[in-house]
Amino acid sequence: MELAGEEPFAGFGLPGAPGTDAFWAAARTPASVPDGDGWATLFVRRGSEAATIGFESWSEPVPLRRWGATDCWYAKVRMPARLRVTYQFLVGDAAYADPCNPAGAGGDRSVAATPDAPPQPHWPAVGADDVLPLPRTRLRWTSGRLGGRRTVRVHAAGGGGPVVLLLDGDDWLYLHPATTAFDSAVASGEMPPVTLVFLPAKDRAAEFGCRPELWEAVRDELLPLVAKSGVPADRDRLVVAGQSLGGLSALYAAVEFPGLVSRVACQSPSVWWTPEAADLADPLGGPLGGVLAARLRGRPDLSGLRIAFDAGEHETRMLPHCGLVEDLAEQAGATVRVSRSASDHDRAGWRQALLRDVAWALA
Repeated sequence: MELAGEEPFAGFGLPGAPGTDAFWAAARTPASVPDGDGWATLFVRRGSEAATIGFESWSEPVPLRRWGATDCWYAKVRMPARLRVTYQFLVGDAAYADPCNPAGAGGDRSVAATPDAPPQPHWPAVGADDVLPLPRTRLRWTSGRLGGRRTVRVHAAGGGGPVVLLLDGDDWLYLHPATTAFDSAVASGEMPPVTLVFLPAKDRAAEFGCRPELWEAVRDELLPLVAKSGVPADRDRLVVAGQSLGGLSALYAAVEFPGLVSRVACQSPSVWWTPEAADLADPLGGPLGGVLAARLRGRPDLSGLRIAFDAGEHETRMLPHCGLVEDLAEQAGATVRVSRSASDHDRAGWRQALLRDVAWALA
């Protein structure tokens, strides 16, 4: 939510008159100051055209205002306590990262965090022009069950070990540097060596619904391909990590393929999902916990399963769905860990939970 004010730059520590060379040389935003139980956060952009700030899930777009006749555009936005959010500047049909912010996610997104958001020590600040490291091992997977071909990258962190299957793998390759973060976590002793398998999705809605085809293909096609890659990989201690629809799919696999999946790390799983949900005006307005809750009420034996649940603490409509499924999974015998991240429905907020929860799943 944008805040009004006569003097939008006062108190934010930006020296010089807005729009001058001295101002732009020192401009590092977003910058936050306390505002009641939250934060007033200043965003600035240099340019001649009007622009809008597009936030990931947390807020409606916020228009930037021009400061007089200068090239300085700004918005002062009220943020709640404990928030980390992805955003980008929208100019016409173009979208790009914030040049004043050194923390990026891919080439066209930036990450803002309020001062009280917990640190993410293993995730480096990545600028818009930085090229993220890609694993050298590249598997060409032509799937008979799923159809089509896809490239699957494999990375042995700390020399390799249990397989960690990262759903939406391209996001963890090209937006958030998972190889760097897992290497750092392993080197610090916070998790054992692991083998990361980055599984890209071709059609998330089709592949990540509660359907068996993806997991039959993982079991019968992908994991044997990983075994032949020459990278050390312990498939008997498989961890599946997924977010949003990927988290739903990971939970579905744990319930329906217990011989394959016994460890899950999921962030904000889309457990509101039903086959009809995508056609509803309000997909989250259906039955609480969706089809997965209905399945768990039948009390399948989950006694061999470890599930780490995480969700953004600002996801007010997701949390009741998640809370029900968390309770039902524990009642069915699973060993459950529940946490909440300082975010909305946003990978930038979940990524530290990803490291922590994979380590817990392997403990």
